[in-house]
Amino acid sequence: MNEEEIYRKAVDLVANARGKLEVTNKVGANNLEELSIAYTPGVAEPTRAVHADKSLQYQYTAKASMLAIVTDGTAVLGLGNVGPEAAMVVMEGKGVMLKHFANADPVPLCLSTTDVDEIVKTVKNVEPSFGFFFLEDIAAPRCFEIEERLNRELNVPVFHDDQHGTAMAICAGLKNVARLSGCDLSSKRVVISGAGASAIATANLLFELGIDKITMFDSKGALSKNRNDLNKYKQSVVDRSSVALEGNLADAFKGADIFIGLSRAGLVSKEMVASMNPDATIFALANPDPEIFPPDAIEAGARYIGTGRFDFPNTVNNLLAFPGIVKGAMRSRAAHITLAMKLAAIDAIANYVTDDKLSETYLLPNPLDMNLSDSVATAIAAVADS
Repeated sequence: MNEEEIYRKAVDLVANARGKLEVTNKVGANNLEELSIAYTPGVAEPTRAVHADKSLQYQYTAKASMLAIVTDGTAVLGLGNVGPEAAMVVMEGKGVMLKHFANADPVPLCLSTTDVDEIVKTVKNVEPSFGFFFLEDIAAPRCFEIEERLNRELNVPVFHDDQHGTAMAICAGLKNVARLSGCDLSSKRVVISGAGASAIATANLLFELGIDKITMFDSKGALSKNRNDLNKYKQSVVDRSSVALEGNLADAFKGADIFIGLSRAGLVSKEMVASMNPDATIFALANPDPEIFPPDAIEAGARYIGTGRFDFPNTVNNLLAFPGIVKGAMRSRAAHITLAMKLAAIDAIANYVTDDKLSETYLLPNPLDMNLSDSVATAIAAVADS
């Protein structure tokens, strides 16, 4: 299907179905006996039990599988600030994936505020109803503060997929580049185009993996100690990096080993790729069109290439990570998503590709593999339980 046909079918789908999600009953209400057990008077006894022991809520209610998808609609991928009403369409789409791949019961919470304090307060007030909070499409840098505060103030997991899902997929892909090539990633110089939520999270995870030769670019140029306009999250990347390059993006490509694109289409030329070190890695993840298309990157000399698309090999997509993260955290009733859990997920994604299948065109698992989320969930739960 071409893009125009996909758009038409997407409109027809939601118009005919009246949305993509629904609530269904797990128990019957077909006669007086069923009603008296499911509701009054029978409901009183499990209510008394939960009142006496709040932990029983996970056993006696749907909290263990209930997940809130929280957004203010300010950073919808490819569309920008569309507001909470339009964002509902996207949140339902994410809900479809969470139900299908993680077997969670998702509820979109599209908030009519962009105020950090109000968002945090709202989420805290509905915490008793949910076993997981999934932050989605909230613009940086507010998304960082919201997640940080909720992690401190809630007793259920909070996960900003735009940050960590993409970052974990990238890191898993790079681990398999190293596994296939035998290279030491810590010696490689990395250029990141983009300085939003996913780019900052990617840099932070790369630092944890011992990869610290990182130069990041935002719309104004390279992040550096000479910039006085950086927020604390961008400044942290500068402070942790072991290189201090100036100049433009093309300058940074010269002698680089890895490019991670989280910015906009067509930003990278074949000449830029050709100036990199031999056997370079290009993860061009702008959507819907990458910073450079794989055939052009290959022609320019790159060896390991990934995009965010499903119509090229090596799909570097957050779908590799978030279903397993959700499933594992909810299964183990973890209170938080920790760094150790993220690192375990990275290893699980990378190692899911067996040695006999690993190749330049198969660096990462198929994101649609239904068994992948179980593998990631098992790794997550093992860390949470320890």
